[in-house]
Amino acid sequence: MKGRFISMLDLQQYLAKGQTSLSNLVLDYYKKIGMTDAELLVYLQLLKYQQKGNAFPELSKLAKNLAYPLEQVFPLIESLIAKKIIKIETVTNKEGQAEDWYNLNVIYETLSIYLEQVAKKKKTQESEATVADLFKSFESEFGRALSPVQYEEIQKWLNEDQYSPEIIQLALREAVLNQAYSFTYIDRILLDWERKNLKSKQDVQRYQKVRQNKKNEVEETEEVLPHIPLYNWLDSE
Repeated sequence: MKGRFISMLDLQQYLAKGQTSLSNLVLDYYKKIGMTDAELLVYLQLLKYQQKGNAFPELSKLAKNLAYPLEQVFPLIESLIAKKIIKIETVTNKEGQAEDWYNLNVIYETLSIYLEQVAKKKKTQESEATVADLFKSFESEFGRALSPVQYEEIQKWLNEDQYSPEIIQLALREAVLNQAYSFTYIDRILLDWERKNLKSKQDVQRYQKVRQNKKNEVEETEEVLPHIPLYNWLDSE
């Protein structure tokens, strides 16, 4: 009974302490945005106090909870501010008095910038790989290395004309099917598709399907005239 009573007291104490809620984004990426383990612990202490209603706790409390010397906590706070993890802001309370508080949401702005940079870098790498594959496709179909002028022509299609690598690949395929190994021919295909507002692989495939269906319909409806031999009226007997 005694042990059970102590367990109940422990549970009540646990519930009274409450919980601190933190996004997993912080735990997943805090190292990536330059935070140290010690800075994360300070941030968690600030978050704990803020969620309990104390937006600007005394640093001596943080030092006591972390078992850090007070002189060690000051540099950690300054570092968090410099790294744009937290920010000290001033507001006016209901009594008209100025109060400082720690804005702990700054970390999410920093995380957002980092994740955008990662996504942009990944997209750039994928784009570079796609362009490299495009060059290889041309060299494979033409059976030789491309000349500097031809490399420039492909770059012009990509950068100036804003044709996607996918569309250029389809134009190359169209030219190969017609046995026209010519950059001029491919350029005309791209211009024709641009005039028809064909901007994606799906657009081109739909257009080609419609064109093929019309061609098949014409072939099916064409009447093949029977061969009628000429009657030789002079040889009627």
